[in-house]
Amino acid sequence: MPDAVLEEPTVLHASAVNHYDLPAIRADFPILSRRVHGKPLTFLDTAASAQKPRAVIDAVSHLYENDYANVHRGLYALSDASTQAYEDARETVRAHINAASTREIVFTRGTTEAINLVAGSLGLDFFEPGDEIVISSLEHHANIVPWQMLRDRRGITLKVAPIDDNGNLLIDEFISLLGEKTKLAAFSQQSNALGVYLPVEQMLAACKERGIATLIDGAQAIVHQPIDVRALGCDFFVFSGHKIYGPSGIGVLYGREEWLDRMTPSHGGGEMIRTVTFEETIYADLPAKHEAGTPPIAQTVGLAAALRYVQQIGLDRIAAHEKDVYSYARQALDDVDGVAVIGNAPEQSGAMSFTMDCAHPHDVGTVIDKAGVAVRAGHHCAMPLLQRLGLPATTRASFGLYNSRADVDALVGSLKKVQELFA
Repeated sequence: MPDAVLEEPTVLHASAVNHYDLPAIRADFPILSRRVHGKPLTFLDTAASAQKPRAVIDAVSHLYENDYANVHRGLYALSDASTQAYEDARETVRAHINAASTREIVFTRGTTEAINLVAGSLGLDFFEPGDEIVISSLEHHANIVPWQMLRDRRGITLKVAPIDDNGNLLIDEFISLLGEKTKLAAFSQQSNALGVYLPVEQMLAACKERGIATLIDGAQAIVHQPIDVRALGCDFFVFSGHKIYGPSGIGVLYGREEWLDRMTPSHGGGEMIRTVTFEETIYADLPAKHEAGTPPIAQTVGLAAALRYVQQIGLDRIAAHEKDVYSYARQALDDVDGVAVIGNAPEQSGAMSFTMDCAHPHDVGTVIDKAGVAVRAGHHCAMPLLQRLGLPATTRASFGLYNSRADVDALVGSLKKVQELFA
């Protein structure tokens, strides 16, 4: 990987922030110059979907304007160029997460499809009635519903590891759920609703000790820190391009080669075959085996451009800057009377959920939009989590590499307008 995990993040982060050229970075994102309701845009919804830098927009446009054709089978120049760009993108992804081989990188439409692919494939020949899957209370619906569907089809048991009132996973409780019948543990690396990091190293170690397969939903975490799937030792890792400044409609399933090789494809059609007769089909080699149909060609090129973009800035510098903005936001919101930030964990970043005692989150989001401030309001595709915390909804501000302390000040100012309106 271009950036290694840092052993002394506090020292390096302090230095890195001083070299972070935020004005130049913001200038890379055309949409940030837009005005909304006559006000400068303050975009605080990156956890839902990040904005796109010019490098990504140009990469996608270039492909469509110059080299677009379907990949792999066209015996002409455009197809060769498009195929090369597509497979180059696979190598860019492989390097970014330090997978052992491009055979371990499967392109999907997003995190949701990647998890469904694993659930659908393993459900064909890996799970038996009575087997168990363990997830956590912090999961996005994308890492709940596919396992419930598999549970209902295959007669397996779904167990849920609890959290404390601050949103911290209870690691001892998680480990206690891992039994002889547990075949898979699937959990997020970071909560999309609270920004809380899960103790994935401990969770993975406990699973490995018991021979339990593991899947990590890295949709949020990959945006805020370097990822090394070999160092983690997970069996599957999934993420979405649109979260990490790439296009929508593109995601990645990393799977260790031995797993992807043994898995029966959950989708059938063109591209994923070697030969087809009416009597039988012989599947293609990895990774094509799990990529049925025409792939998201331009989206993969855009994803590769996004990964190169964050690599160029430096993942350590991004993490340092975001840590500074997040800490500033936490203190600023804690200082606003009537605002309660949800969750208090040793490691949090990216997303921050809160409530106001004077207004429903939907009203908060609507009012502050008039000030040009874009946040998310609702259950954040984490209804079981909010039910556990006794909340119908929250307002969520989430931060990316382009956000600043000034964005936090704009948020706080808009919240005071909510108080004036509803008090």
